[in-house]
Amino acid sequence: MCTRVLWPDANGSVIVGRNMDFHQDLHTNLWKLPRGIKRDDRVDGKLTWTAKYGSVIAGVYDILSTDGLNEKGLAGHILWLAESEYGTVDESRPALAMSVWLQYYLDNFATVGEAVAWSEKHQPQVVPMADPTGKSSPALHLALDDASGDSAVFEYVDGELKIYHSRDYLVMTNSPTYDQQLELVKKYEGLGGSDPLPGTCLAADRFARALYYISDQPTPTSQVQAMAAMRSILANAAQPFRNPEPGKPDASQTLWQVVIDLTNLRYAFESTTQPNLVWVDLKDLDFSEGSGETKLDLLSDLALEGGIAGEVHKQFRKHHRFHIVSIEQAKLIGEVVAKALGQVDKAKSAEAEVQKVQALVQKELTHFVDAE
Repeated sequence: MCTRVLWPDANGSVIVGRNMDFHQDLHTNLWKLPRGIKRDDRVDGKLTWTAKYGSVIAGVYDILSTDGLNEKGLAGHILWLAESEYGTVDESRPALAMSVWLQYYLDNFATVGEAVAWSEKHQPQVVPMADPTGKSSPALHLALDDASGDSAVFEYVDGELKIYHSRDYLVMTNSPTYDQQLELVKKYEGLGGSDPLPGTCLAADRFARALYYISDQPTPTSQVQAMAAMRSILANAAQPFRNPEPGKPDASQTLWQVVIDLTNLRYAFESTTQPNLVWVDLKDLDFSEGSGETKLDLLSDLALEGGIAGEVHKQFRKHHRFHIVSIEQAKLIGEVVAKALGQVDKAKSAEAEVQKVQALVQKELTHFVDAE
């Protein structure tokens, strides 16, 4: 699931991009989340905080953050890693539900260095959660990057937090673990070896191609040129639509891509199925405490019919708050969805099934928002 690419020297700007690959629609919308929001770990509430920084995030089913940029130029990206093992919960360490893992860093840190220092000191545990659609067991790792060009990858292997922190870590895909990816890529021509550059959709092959092309870019003359170059690299690492491989949600089609200018705080989003590019400059949004959470609805009829494109800061609308689900809430949603899907008319289309899942998730989410 996914490819992330960092370009730290795009003529004075730091550009990062990511593909979101998955076996089913994730009903992604963009949200503006202001400073001052109070949150907890979504496990047992022992870890609490108030957001120091506002952010723009891409959500999954409007219940968790999967990609985003905060107003200080720190960005984060959740990707799939099948080898993830989070270990048993250790009460002596802070815990973060998978749903709030990325948001914790966007809320609290301005740089990768700050995030790494906190993580090394406190050794937080990520607690896995149920997939609300009931079709996979999420196994994730996290990349962070910032406006200085710094980069870090966070993985949980055999229950231990592994942090790979260096400006040289430009690319991240999926399996195998990051240390093995760094070794595998050395065998290819232009990256230390003599083997020809690979061309399949395998994570290791996407890693090699993305690293090769990001390492051989001419100096861009404008922001548009820099972001266009990143979009081109992401297209080369994208996965075509196809029947998903059984048991491999990460070996799936590219649903959408994001390109971010970390220096100038521009966040651009493009869907594969709604082919209009939208972007927002964070300077045009109000992140002050109390300004409210706003949503760019990418799933409405307007978006589907081609109405939303270009610069969109005025299209963000006040909405009920972005409710990040707890471990228990994700489990309850999954049970409701699983029961409902067991009663779906098999003659109905896959899209009808997806729409039913989305409606059920939103119904349960409304109950949780009202309760809290």
